[in-house]
Amino acid sequence: MNNICEILKNSKTIAVVGISDKPGRDSGLIARFLKSKGYIVYGVNPTIKSFDGIQVYKSLKDIPDQIDIVDIFRRSEFVTEIVKEAIEIKAKVVWMQLGVVNYDAEKLALDAGLKVIMDRCIAIEYRMCFG
Repeated sequence: MNNICEILKNSKTIAVVGISDKPGRDSGLIARFLKSKGYIVYGVNPTIKSFDGIQVYKSLKDIPDQIDIVDIFRRSEFVTEIVKEAIEIKAKVVWMQLGVVNYDAEKLALDAGLKVIMDRCIAIEYRMCFG
């Protein structure tokens, strides 16, 4: 099993940063998908309280559970601040979704001991690993 498969296999909690309640948005679809696969999923968005049974918090620091993966659905220029929060809450993995690329944030996370996956869809990777 490759590194991504190991990460997905060994993770239990995922924070979807940038979750949206707008119909058809990838962040909501992915959050639902992850929940259906047995992960404990939290959302992060300061403008909504919940999404389809998923509790949504204003920031990563507000989530009352240890987060394994911080799954980022924000524009690349906002990723560094999210990574700083991920480091602060002692997340294990920073996952930047397709189209999200920030090499400075990647270096920051790696230097702090986090694993980084960049410019990849967590649902596509899950299906590649587990069918």
